[in-house]
Amino acid sequence: MFEGAGWLIVWPVLIPILGAALAAAAWGNERAQSVIGVAGLGAQFIASIALFEHVWSHGVVAMSIGGWQAPFGIALAADTLGAGFTLVGSLVGLIVALHSIGSTDTGHRRAGFFPLLLALMAGVAGAFLTSDIFNLYVWFEVTLISSFGLMVLGGRREQIDGAVKYAFLNLIATTLLLIAIGLLYGLTGTLNIADLSGKVALLPQDSTLETVALLFLVSLGMKAALFPLHFWLPAAYHTPLPTVSAIFAALLTKVGVYALIRVFSLVFPENSDMVRDAMIWVAVATMVLGALGTLAESDIRRFVSFTVVSGVGVMVGGIAIGTELAFLGTIFYFVHSIVISAALFIAVGMIATASKATGIEDLAGLYRRAPFLAVAFLVVGLSLAGVPPLAGFWPKVYLVQAGLEADSTVLVVGILLSGFLMLVAFGRAFCLIFWRPGDDETPAQDAGLLVKGSLGALAAMTFAFGLYCAPLVEVSGRSAAELLSPDPYIFTVLGQPEAARMDGTPTVTPSGAVEAMQ
Repeated sequence: MFEGAGWLIVWPVLIPILGAALAAAAWGNERAQSVIGVAGLGAQFIASIALFEHVWSHGVVAMSIGGWQAPFGIALAADTLGAGFTLVGSLVGLIVALHSIGSTDTGHRRAGFFPLLLALMAGVAGAFLTSDIFNLYVWFEVTLISSFGLMVLGGRREQIDGAVKYAFLNLIATTLLLIAIGLLYGLTGTLNIADLSGKVALLPQDSTLETVALLFLVSLGMKAALFPLHFWLPAAYHTPLPTVSAIFAALLTKVGVYALIRVFSLVFPENSDMVRDAMIWVAVATMVLGALGTLAESDIRRFVSFTVVSGVGVMVGGIAIGTELAFLGTIFYFVHSIVISAALFIAVGMIATASKATGIEDLAGLYRRAPFLAVAFLVVGLSLAGVPPLAGFWPKVYLVQAGLEADSTVLVVGILLSGFLMLVAFGRAFCLIFWRPGDDETPAQDAGLLVKGSLGALAAMTFAFGLYCAPLVEVSGRSAAELLSPDPYIFTVLGQPEAARMDGTPTVTPSGAVEAMQ
C-alpha cells in the first residue's frame, strides 16, 4: 500500500465539493457552470476508479481526518462495497450531467443546477465512504439540502408542492435517525461503525437494543421509501425536471438502502426474530405494492416512481435474509437498480418532450415517431421486470435461491409476484404508449446526441450486465463475503497493526470491538 492510499478515499468526496464551490462562484455564467460541472463529475469518476482499483488489489483502506485515530476521530473507509457503489454512483452522475446539458434550458443551469448536483454527489460519496454513523447522518443532510434545491428548480406550483412533502417527511426521518444514533451512543459511547460492531455485540440482546434496531429500520426505511413510509416518493419524484428525477431515483433511495446494509450487517448482525420478520414482511409489502402501483398509475412519471419503490423492497428482502448469497443478490440488484432507475426517468422525460403529455391514455404511436426511444424503453422495462438475459434477472435468481435456503417462502413469493406484476405493467405501458396507433405520424423532434446517448449508454449497461454478468457477480460476491467477515474492515478502521491483521491476533484494544471478536 502506498503512503497516500488514504487520500484515495478523500478525492471522490472532495472533488465535487470543490467543484460545487467553483460552479457557485461562476453564478450566472451558464457555460462556465456546465464546464465545471461535467469536469468535476468526470474527475470524481476517475478518482472513484482509482479508489476501487486500489481496494480490489490491496483490500480495505481507511483514513482518519485530522490525524485523530478512530474511534475518536472522523474516519473514512472503503471496502469493496463502499468503493464499488461510489464508482457506479459517480458514473451514473456523470451520465446524468451530460444528459442535463442536452435536456435542460440555460435558465435552469444558470439558476444553480450544477452546484447543487455536485453537492448532491459529494453527499452520496460521503455516505458510501464514511465509517462514522453520525457523519452518515451529516451526509444524509447534505444530500437532503442539495436535493431540495434541485427539486424546486423551475418554481412550478407542483414542484413546490412535491418539494414540501419530500422535505417534511425526510426531516421526520432525519429526526428519528438522530434519535436512534443518540440512543446507540448512550449505550456504547462511540459513533464509529467499526467500533460499534464490537461494543453492540457486548451488550445484552434485550428489548432496549431491539428497540434501537427498529428505530434505525424505521428512519432509514423512510429515507429508502419502504412501506408504509414510501408514499412521499411517488408524490414527489414526478415533479422535478426529468434529469433531476433521474439522479434522485438512481441514488437518493440507494443511500438509504446502503445505510440499511451497513447497519444491519455490521452494527446489528444478529437480528432478533422480531426485527428479521419485520424486515421481511415490510420488504414484501413494499415490492408488491410498488408493482401494483405501476399497474394503477395513469401518469407515466408516477408509474416509474412506483418501480423505484418496488425495487427497494427487493433489496431490503435480501438484507433481511442476511446470508452471503442474499447479500450477493442484493448488491447486484443495487447496481442494476442505479442504472435502470436513471434510464427510466430519462426515457420518461424524452416521452414527455416528444408527445407534450404524460398521461398514459394520452400517449400513442411513439414507436413510429421515436423508434430508438421505444427500443430503449422496452429493454429497460424488461430488465426491471427480471426477464432473462437482462441484468435484472440474475440478482432475482440469487435472491430467490437465498429465500428458499432460508425457508422464507413469503419472500420468494413476493419477488416472483412483483416481477410478474412489473412485467404486466410494462407490457401494458409499452403497448399503449408505443405500439397503439396514434393520430400523429410525424417523427418526433430529435432529442439530441447527449440525451439519446445517455439513455443508450444506460440501456447498453443493463444489457451488458445481463449477457456478461460474471465480473459483477464476482464483485458482489466479494462484497457480500466482506460484509459477513468484517474483521479486515474493523481492524483497518481502528488502526490495528498490519501483523495483527495478518495472523488474526489483535494487539490493541481501544474499544470493545476486538474483545468481542475473540
